[in-house]
Amino acid sequence: MYICFEGIDGSGKTTHAALTASWLRENGYMVHEVREPTDSNIGSLIRSMLSSPDARTPDVQRMLALLFAADRLTLRSKIEGDWAEDVVVSDRCYYSSMVYQGPEEWVCEINRFAPRPDVVILLDIDVEVAMERCGGTDEFEDPLYLAGVRERYLELADKNGFYTVNAERGVNLIQRDIRRILAPHFGICSGGIM
Repeated sequence: MYICFEGIDGSGKTTHAALTASWLRENGYMVHEVREPTDSNIGSLIRSMLSSPDARTPDVQRMLALLFAADRLTLRSKIEGDWAEDVVVSDRCYYSSMVYQGPEEWVCEINRFAPRPDVVILLDIDVEVAMERCGGTDEFEDPLYLAGVRERYLELADKNGFYTVNAERGVNLIQRDIRRILAPHFGICSGGIM
């Protein structure tokens, strides 16, 4: 099973991906944790480009979309091959490109070979709360920009049947909701969940 966490910066994707992976391991599952961008050479290039002052310009966003699509192919052979019987928990997937790099149709086309998650959990959070969490120093942490990204995420969630979790609460409450969502997918009794 391939599980993806999505959401704007500061929503808790990295934290909840790690906590979820740990919980699944405790329940006997072999779990692989991944993130986007990956640790591949392509991922390193993406991280470098994301930190440049012109990272939000249309041309750089198009280049990033193409690089992210290529980076996802580095995961495909693992997710669909070596890890096919295991659980993969990801901090972001191709849906991030839909909201950050768009337009959606083009992003879908260039990602047609990217692995598709079985479950997507959108960690939804108010932009101001997210800004407080992450400090607002990144090029992509502009309130107006993030408000648009959040809106696109919510539209995508509605259109694609994501599970949406209120990420403005404490970690334990958020994790409880995530575990309640995932428990039936794994046959885990949800009675003892946080």
